[in-house]
Amino acid sequence: MKSFEERLERLEEINEQIRSGSIPLSDATKLFEEGIKLARSLEKELRAIERRVEIVVQDSGDDDEKPVLELFPELDQG
Repeated sequence: MKSFEERLERLEEINEQIRSGSIPLSDATKLFEEGIKLARSLEKELRAIERRVEIVVQDSGDDDEKPVLELFPELDQG
């Protein structure tokens, strides 16, 4: 599996290609499908990382210094 950064870069490339409007609709559809799969895998990985960070913060026992971990709060609204 490619790294998080590589997948994010690919998603950005797909976004640019689709927005350019210079590719045929059939190719844009394939790229859109690939982009959706990438976005879902990235979101899943981010949620797992967020859970791990929350566990580490909870284990630290310092309630006064807990960071806000809402990386993408708009995704949590639902």
